[in-house]
Formats: sequence, structure tokens, C-alpha cells
Amino acid sequence: MNYTIREATSNDLSEVLRVEEEAFGYPKEAELVNNLLNDPSAKPTLSLLAMDGDEAIGHILFTSVSITGSDVKASILAPLAVVPKAQNMGIGGKLIQEGLQRLKQHGVSIVFVLGHITYYPKYGFAPVHPHAINAPYPIPEEVRDAWMMQILDDTAPETINGTVVVSDELGKPEHWQE
Repeated sequence: MNYTIREATSNDLSEVLRVEEEAFGYPKEAELVNNLLNDPSAKPTLSLLAMDGDEAIGHILFTSVSITGSDVKASILAPLAVVPKAQNMGIGGKLIQEGLQRLKQHGVSIVFVLGHITYYPKYGFAPVHPHAINAPYPIPEEVRDAWMMQILDDTAPETINGTVVVSDELGKPEHWQE
């Protein structure tokens, strides 16, 4: 499959939402993405599409976050979606890598994700738990390694002690429960 990655525009909203719903098999993630894209507290956002010709086959969204007691520029990855017919082809990984590269170019120091503990480490994410950076809601001990981060510059995570503050939309408790 030959695909390209580009930044999504407002004209792409219906395709972005289709990818999210098709990838997850239900509308919850598409609704989250739509709400995040319309949430001023999530700005700035980075929304990327993987395109196979004129068809969107993957999407990733990064939204801005802050860390209490710190002026470090940070983002959170949520969600990542690839349509079923294009899964297991490396598209999700390429979306992650492209997004991280673009965020680094824009001065972002840390990117967080609450995600699958065997998938995201392949792309440089590591559990946050050795550091004193808390998720917006408590992460149960048995899944604490799902709360991960990646440092994009020379920021020393041991110098940060605070809680990640996400956008109003992502700050809803239902987004932090499995």
C-alpha cells in the first residue's frame, strides 16, 4: 500500500470522523475527536491523516496539555486510528513518528499517551511511573504502565513534579476508564 501523511484541515472533518468510527467500530472515538477539535482548551492541536490516494485510512490527534508547576511544552496523543483494512501495515507507527517529529519542530518537549503497553513502547514511549508526573486521573496500579511519555528534547523528567492538565473535553472522567 502506497500512502502519504498530511495535516488534516477543517475540510477533512467527515473523513477524520469516518476513520475513527471505522477503526474503533463505534462512534465514541469519533465523537471525542470532533469534540477535541472544537475545544479551545485543546489548542494547539496536530491532526494528521494517512491517505491512500484520495481515501483517508488513518488518523492521529495530538492536543496541548500543561503540567502543574512546570512551563514545559507538552502534548497528549489521543486517539490513533487506522481503518481495519489498513491495520498491521505500519501506518499507525508512521503517523506516530510523523506527529512526534512535527511536535518537536514546534518546541514540544514531552508527549503523553494512555495506551497499549506493548504497542507504544515500539515508538519510544516509556511508562511515566518512575517519575512524579501524574495523569489527570489516578491510573490503577495493575495498568500503571499504560500511562506513558516520550521526551522529545533534553528535558529531564526527574525535574518535573506535577499533574498533567488536559483539555476540558479530554478531562472528562470517562476518557480515563477502560
